[in-house]
Parts: sequence; C-alpha cells; structure tokens
Amino acid sequence: MNDDPDLEAAYGLEGPEGSKKLYAQWAQSYDSSFAADMQYRAPNAVAQCYTRISGASPVLDLGAGTGLLGAELMRLGVSAVDGTDISPEMLAQAKKKGVYQRLFEGDLTQQLDFETGAYAGIVSSGTFTHGHVGPEALSEVLRCMARGAWAVLSVNAAHWEALGFETVLEREAMQIAEWHKDDFALYGKGAQGSHAKDKGWLLQMRKA
Repeated sequence: MNDDPDLEAAYGLEGPEGSKKLYAQWAQSYDSSFAADMQYRAPNAVAQCYTRISGASPVLDLGAGTGLLGAELMRLGVSAVDGTDISPEMLAQAKKKGVYQRLFEGDLTQQLDFETGAYAGIVSSGTFTHGHVGPEALSEVLRCMARGAWAVLSVNAAHWEALGFETVLEREAMQIAEWHKDDFALYGKGAQGSHAKDKGWLLQMRKA
C-alpha cells in the first residue's frame, strides 16, 4: 500500500498557514481515510492514560481536530471537555460529535484566549508531531493548567528526539512537579505504509 498523501503532507508542514490549508481539505475524510485506515491509536491511548492518572475536569483538548480524543474521553466518563484547533473545518467536524462543551479556534504557538490556570486537565493527540507543534509550546500548555493539574500529550517519538523536548522540560522545571513518559505504537497492526511502525510517547506532567 502506498503512503497516505495527506499524512505525508501533514508531516511536512511548515507554519500555521500550511496547517490551515491542509486540514481545510482533509477535514471531511480525516476520520475514515486516515484514522480508520491507519488504526490511529493516539486518541484512545491519551484518553486511557488521562483517566487513569487524573480524570479531573474541565479538560482542554489541544489540537482537537475532528474530536476523536473528545469522543474517547466521553466514552470513558470524562465530561466538561473543551477543544481548540487551528482549523475551523476540523472543528466543524468535531462539533458534529457532540462531545465538547466549547470549541474555539486557537494557535498553540501563540497565547490562547483564556485566563491562566483555567483547566484541571490538558490532553492532546496528534498535535506534537512533525510539521506541527514543538516543545516551545509546553510553556503555553503549563499556563493553561491549574496547580496540581495533569497534562497527557502524545508526542511523535522521532519529533521528541529531533526537537529536544527533554531540554525544554528541564527549562520549565520550576513549573513541573513531576513528569514521565510511556511509549506506545501510534498505529495498529493493520496499518500500512512507511509510517505504520511509528512510535510515540505519552508525556504526562503535573503542574507544581
């Protein structure tokens, strides 16, 4: 099977305008042409991890996309979830799932439009990856979190190494009470193409 051209384009993105253009085109078919075909595991893995270590709400889903992570959280009993994404077209698909209290456009590389410490939990799947958001956004993630809140973020493993996530975590150490990471397979056994065996980290951090 050939590589998904949309996935290849996503891994090669540069800057927010490229993201907006790609996801405007991909939004309607994302769940079927990518998530289902590749057996995309990140939304379930993040939701399972978050409910295990915290489960507190309200929760903010960063890079909510079409709402796959929000749907998993609802299935596991986590209510009061908001979602933000850079793509209005992806958010329109997320709205159809009926799992979010609030959806709003936002660029995680900039400051989001709400007060510091607004959320009891932060989750994200598929946003911290090639061509998307790097470790520089962790400071904004921490700003969003109330004291003692947990964040669970999926991070593409190669992206983690290439951009130096651990260096940034060390720099933010005064704000982080603890953090650790667990590895997982981004895609299921039925996935095909050059990215089928890609790995990810589940970054878990608690705000001091």
